[in-house]
Parts: sequence; C-alpha cells; structure tokens
Amino acid sequence: MKLKVDASTCSGCGACKLVCALKNFKDINPCKAALNVKGFFPSPGKYNVEVCNQCGACAEACPVDAIYLEDGVYLINEDECINCMNCVEACPTGVMMTHKDVDVPFKCTNCGECVSLCPRGVLSFEK
Repeated sequence: MKLKVDASTCSGCGACKLVCALKNFKDINPCKAALNVKGFFPSPGKYNVEVCNQCGACAEACPVDAIYLEDGVYLINEDECINCMNCVEACPTGVMMTHKDVDVPFKCTNCGECVSLCPRGVLSFEK
C-alpha cells in the first residue's frame, strides 16, 4: 500500500509530523518526521504534504544495498548503512530524511500513524 495525499484539506497543523516522530523515535520533535508539510506563503491556508512514494530511487543509489523492499515498502537496514547520503541525494521527492540526532538517513515505513491521526483526512492508504 502506498500513502496517498489530498492536501486540499490540510490545515498545516503538523499533527502528522509529531506522531511520526513520536512513533519512530519516541521524540516529540517534528524535525524527526519522515514527511514534509510546506506552506505556500503568502497564500494563507494552502499546504503541500510530501511523503515517500516508494519509488526505489534510494535503494538504487545505495552502494551497500542497505535499502531493501519488503511488502511494497523500502526499508533501511541501519546496521548495513554506511551513511554515505547517496540515498538522500537520489530521492526525487526530498523525503529521505536526516537529523543530527539520528545516525543514518530515515524515511517513511508506512506505519500508518499519520493516517490515523490526521484530523482532516489528508493522508490515506491506496491499494
């Protein structure tokens, strides 16, 4: 399943980013979210939500095959990652993330927490 975005109803609240960071890093820090919410300023109330589309560009760029496909989702084997950042540069949607407190790049794992918490139904799964 892939995450689907309908940003037309996004309020920019950031609940998706908070729950993502909490689920994946046990930290209430939106900078550790594996998705982006960007405002189109100065246009009030218009936001874009960027999520991993599971295209596999990151896996193709990984020189040590630390990124693998499992059940339609690309995942990172942190033990094999050499932190070369090739995957970050290769990501066409800019959602292969890094953070100074995290040892290796990270991305969406399709855990679904953002889908269940979004108060406006911006995020959903498409089959």
